[in-house]
Amino acid sequence: MIHESSTLAVFVFLFFAGTVLGISFYLGRRAKSAKGYFAAGGGIHWAVNGVAFAGDYLSAASFLGICGMIAFFGYDGFLYSIGYLAGWIVALFIIAEPLKRLGRYTFADALDNRFNSRGIKLAAAVSTLVVSCFYLIPQMVGAGALVQPLLGFPHYVGVLVVGFIVTIIVTTAGMVSTTWVQFIKGTLLVVLCAFITVLILLRGLSTQPPGIPGKEVVVFKAGVPAAEVTGVAGAEVLPEEGAWAGKPYVRVRNKTTGTVAVWRKEGDRLSETQTVAVLKDGKKLVNGLPRGKGEGQADLASVGYPSKLPGNVEKTGALGPVEFIRTMEESEVVLWRSDRIVDSDGTATTIYYQKPTAGKDFMAPGSSPTFSKVRGSKFTDKLDFLSLMLALFCGTASLPHILIRYYTVKDQASARKSTVVGIAAIGFFYVLTLFLGLGAMTSGALDVTDSNMSAPLLARSFSELLFAVISAVAFTTVLGTVSGLIMAASGAVAHDLMTNFMKMEMNEHRKVRAAKVAAMCVGVVAIVLGILFAKMNVNFLVGWAFNIAASANLPALVMLLFWKRTTKQGITAAVIVGMLSSLGWILLSAQAYKDVYGIDPAGAIVPFSQPAIVTIPLGFAVLVIVSLLTQRPGEKTKAAA
Repeated sequence: MIHESSTLAVFVFLFFAGTVLGISFYLGRRAKSAKGYFAAGGGIHWAVNGVAFAGDYLSAASFLGICGMIAFFGYDGFLYSIGYLAGWIVALFIIAEPLKRLGRYTFADALDNRFNSRGIKLAAAVSTLVVSCFYLIPQMVGAGALVQPLLGFPHYVGVLVVGFIVTIIVTTAGMVSTTWVQFIKGTLLVVLCAFITVLILLRGLSTQPPGIPGKEVVVFKAGVPAAEVTGVAGAEVLPEEGAWAGKPYVRVRNKTTGTVAVWRKEGDRLSETQTVAVLKDGKKLVNGLPRGKGEGQADLASVGYPSKLPGNVEKTGALGPVEFIRTMEESEVVLWRSDRIVDSDGTATTIYYQKPTAGKDFMAPGSSPTFSKVRGSKFTDKLDFLSLMLALFCGTASLPHILIRYYTVKDQASARKSTVVGIAAIGFFYVLTLFLGLGAMTSGALDVTDSNMSAPLLARSFSELLFAVISAVAFTTVLGTVSGLIMAASGAVAHDLMTNFMKMEMNEHRKVRAAKVAAMCVGVVAIVLGILFAKMNVNFLVGWAFNIAASANLPALVMLLFWKRTTKQGITAAVIVGMLSSLGWILLSAQAYKDVYGIDPAGAIVPFSQPAIVTIPLGFAVLVIVSLLTQRPGEKTKAAA
């Protein structure tokens, strides 16, 4: 079945976790000073740092979220890849070298380089903590999603395991161990994903996909008279009938696998066949579950497959990269969607059903819930899409855990070269995500209730060993990103707040100890958030983090570098206003109403969910206005000169 532990998977997981912890303990002796703990002593080689950039940036959202979105919705998921990669252009040409010149350990160091302002230190530190916490949520959610199939534990156990291991990593060796963990996992992730992409191309496409090895694949056929349905694939008609989406339907169970299908009826014929998984009350899976054997569960049916291929062939054979994309565009693929039915007694049932979709539709923008309204006529829907793309483009150069990595190399030239290496590795990986997502879409091995598991289950459709290795590497991916985020948060607490803002007298040893205590506290917060947001798509959650980072940090950083009349009051106001406005917008959006509060999204106060298109210009405007109002006469003369 899909979610069952295996001895091999457990062994590989323990090997990876043990290796990561071994590196941390080995490198711990190099983190005695504040510079060694926060910035790895500035002695990381630029090539290593570049790959570590990729390891830090290629998070659970990149690997799990993007692949899952492409597998379920097609090209829309790839738009995230484009946005994430484009943001590195800002980092390369605007941020890299100046940031290395201005700062020591943290983002606040760079902003406060010219001013020595307590207000800037406080605002930047709080912004770092808020962005880090929002970005930690999808990483921890992804961790729980990975430990389920690896070890067979509940989601919260996976979150606890990640929180525990990452806390050890950060508290033992700080940025030194974090860098090498990110370097190793970045290398392994790119290499393994390239290997799986080759396997996808060699396997080609088939109307009878392999699914999970050892499991029977059953595809119900449409157009069969209702009276003869019991003769189809050993199926039997269940007595329940009703109306679904305005059409009559019957439920059909395959007696061999127990899989349930919903057949929409038109006259005496079953015009549409939908193999479904059913969720009662949004919690308990019943009546047919594409997850394998267990109490009340059935074997896997074919989940995601091409229903038509060009030329009406059943199998294409090996395909080249361009040929694979072209074939997908000319095919019809069975995707999965969900409906929520409320019975007369108030019982809510969610059914996940098949939807045959032409390739030209899912290979164009607008097939996912996030972007479906882009093709419509509402102006606010188009603004929502543009706002998300703007957040992804501007957010990369504003993420605290990315910014602090520039302090780990020796000079500005090394900062620039490490950015180039990072862009090359990240760009190559994001090209691979398109093939991984489409490969998962047509593998017959999707879990319709968990899009975040698409890539690992794709690997499992090839072999158990590949599934174990790619899941363990993805788990290490989560470790690297989470450790970077906790490093940024602990630096904000110990260096920015305690030392610089509160003016607490601390020697090197005490500052490092305070950072380690802060790291443990942030780790606990991350665990709690990862458990609370378990059901949300990790990629969507990352979009929120990028919105806040871009709104709070980018205006202040860009104007500090390129506008001489910037004042400390302007920077402080821009960070605070950008952070609060974007956070408030998100919390008042329809998406938050639906997924966070569980209330009717129609009552949302703001017109669309992604705030960057409003809050980023607002941050720039606030900085300019406040700087002009607070500039001293002498400063005006100097700026004019």
